[in-house]
Amino acid sequence: MKFTKSIFGKEWEEVAKFNKLDLDERSIVFYSESSVFLYPYAEQIINELEKNGQNVCYVTSSKEDPIFNNKKIKTFYIGDGPARTKFFLELKAKVLIMTMPDLETYHIKRSKVFPVHYVYLFHSMNSTHMEFQKGAFDHFDSVFCVGPYQVEELRASEQLYDLKQKNLVQCGYGLLDKLLEKRSSHAQQSLVSKNNKKKILIAPSWGKQNLLETVGVELIKILLDTDYHVTVRPHPMTIKKSSKLIQKIREKFVDNPDFILETDTSSFDQLFSTYALITDWSGIGYEYAFVCERPVIYVDVPKKARNKDYEKIKIVPLEISIRNKIGEIVSVDCLENIPEKIESLYGQIDKFQNKIKEIRDNTIFNIGKSGQVASNEIIKIISKEKYE
Repeated sequence: MKFTKSIFGKEWEEVAKFNKLDLDERSIVFYSESSVFLYPYAEQIINELEKNGQNVCYVTSSKEDPIFNNKKIKTFYIGDGPARTKFFLELKAKVLIMTMPDLETYHIKRSKVFPVHYVYLFHSMNSTHMEFQKGAFDHFDSVFCVGPYQVEELRASEQLYDLKQKNLVQCGYGLLDKLLEKRSSHAQQSLVSKNNKKKILIAPSWGKQNLLETVGVELIKILLDTDYHVTVRPHPMTIKKSSKLIQKIREKFVDNPDFILETDTSSFDQLFSTYALITDWSGIGYEYAFVCERPVIYVDVPKKARNKDYEKIKIVPLEISIRNKIGEIVSVDCLENIPEKIESLYGQIDKFQNKIKEIRDNTIFNIGKSGQVASNEIIKIISKEKYE
């Protein structure tokens, strides 16, 4: 395939710079899409690879990627246009790690010129068969699984659709490890605002039926009227695709000193100072519960089921089975009861702590060690004889 460069921009220069590297210099490549930054989920893996003397390249489609704060790594900005298409079709690397699913199905294709080993790294702890599109992982060679439930789901999918077995690695979840590591340094953070009001975080998933799109304005008003300090953290895709809604929320509540619209979603530090989390089907619920050991309030908007055939896999997705174990579910028709629910639920934290710890330990692989496990597996992959 030929590509015409009408403008010799930064993206094309970066692709050319990458291609000039020796294969050993670009044997391990991480790719970060523009809407979900990979670095927070891969930071510990990258650190472990560097400790083991491995060369790492990080390719990103976002100019705002937090990777640019790390001057040690070879970093390349390729945008999400024709330069990216060329980059992937002509990629020469031993292994490529990414959090973007649907390889070969949409924009991102496997290399046509080299036997690259493609690894999927999760950016949430959700199950594999409801939130993701059907076949989202079919064209990956390896999947770094968060917990045993994902291994079971992916094997069931392979059997149902007669697919070749992938290399399913019992990895864990890097962001969880990173947040657990940081927890002690945030232990003294206040859960109330300067005005002595309890801090409530609303952090929904994205899509037309998410919490913010359906009842967001109403919920924010109820909480502010009940004297809470409210922060709304939209999903990056909501910021990108629903700008009118974001603007409406900003204009309606911007003058209230107890309201914050948080559009920088690259940091998760805010979880440590949150008294109560309200979400829908977002994976942030696990992160808050498993790190802060506090329950979650789930507003019961319709399920986010991108795979309409998910029930053919006879396993209940984690995001359905776990909600009433690590928190409580509130109907969209009972939003006015949420302030009362906050007071009763978070008034008995001790009741939840041991239960949440036990669920976390039984749900997630290699807590505190996922970076090391993933790094070892990547080194194993690039050491295989067929790539020498």
